[in-house]
Amino acid sequence: MDDQLSSDIQKIRDQLNSATLPEELKAKAGDMISRLGRSAKYGSYSTEFEMVSHYLDWITNMPWSKTTDDILDIGHVKQVLDKHHYGLEQLKERFLEYMSLMILNRQKNENTYRAPVLLLVGLVGTGKTTISISIAEALGRKMVRIPFGGMSSALDLRGQSRIHSESEPGQIIKGIRRAGVKNPVILLDEIDRVADSARGEIMGVLVELLDPAQNNSFSDHYIDFPFDLSQALFIATANNTTHISTAVMDRLEPVIMPSYTDEEKIHIAREYILPAQLERAALPEGALKIDEAVWAKITRPLGFDAGIRTMERTIEGIVRKVAKMIVEGKGREFIINESNVKQFLPTY
Repeated sequence: MDDQLSSDIQKIRDQLNSATLPEELKAKAGDMISRLGRSAKYGSYSTEFEMVSHYLDWITNMPWSKTTDDILDIGHVKQVLDKHHYGLEQLKERFLEYMSLMILNRQKNENTYRAPVLLLVGLVGTGKTTISISIAEALGRKMVRIPFGGMSSALDLRGQSRIHSESEPGQIIKGIRRAGVKNPVILLDEIDRVADSARGEIMGVLVELLDPAQNNSFSDHYIDFPFDLSQALFIATANNTTHISTAVMDRLEPVIMPSYTDEEKIHIAREYILPAQLERAALPEGALKIDEAVWAKITRPLGFDAGIRTMERTIEGIVRKVAKMIVEGKGREFIINESNVKQFLPTY
């Protein structure tokens, strides 16, 4: 074996030795490295080295034991949820109840309490994803989002075996690596929207993910070694429950996301969305003011809409128009009222 081969192999061996891994996995990876020297004699070293190197990159960068500490402060959690979300009292109360049980278990020096998996069910734009992000922030945990919309294979979740030349881990393991900890909030987004052809297999993987008796040893085909997901907090979302299997529903606690009234949408637009859009656009203070009388037209430009997504786009468009007028030198302060509101609303 020439010096370059020896150097390459020693480099990945050092990478393995410096990593914190389960002993069985470290021994398994060590055997893979040992076989590299033998494979060089038969001309397959280059391909084999790439496969082993890629595998070691994944297993040595996985957070096998790293976690974040939860912020177990009910007041802080309530403050974060109220800061980002108006209304949704039922959901906030349910999560505060869960937090209370977690706190009591920690006070007894026990870490055995398993939170129910909340399934947030509601129409588009009712806040399912954003409330999940706020829950992660309130707990002080990392956030991982797994999009299920259009997912056409269970391999997207579980990964492919290393016998395939271009194999890689599934979305779960990829998300855990991005988070850098083993206890993030994992958002299973739109689990009702998977492809019909793969629904059965994907629901089977979901059962494994959500079942406390199984998710402490989740197996990804690429990693091929159990990973403990029992400390992760799972939250699922769906537009409806029609296409979710009974076995999955048995492991979920559905929470219906309410539609917003016009009054609630105006409050959200005025107190949350507009300030955020003004800050994002870097508009000077006082550059844009909206008369109270025109909020109804802004929040309902196309008739009834259960969520706030269309309203967000409308306000974003208003802010962009004002930014353009300021840059063009057409003024420094703009007031939107009943006489000029149509100039700022989008045309559909």
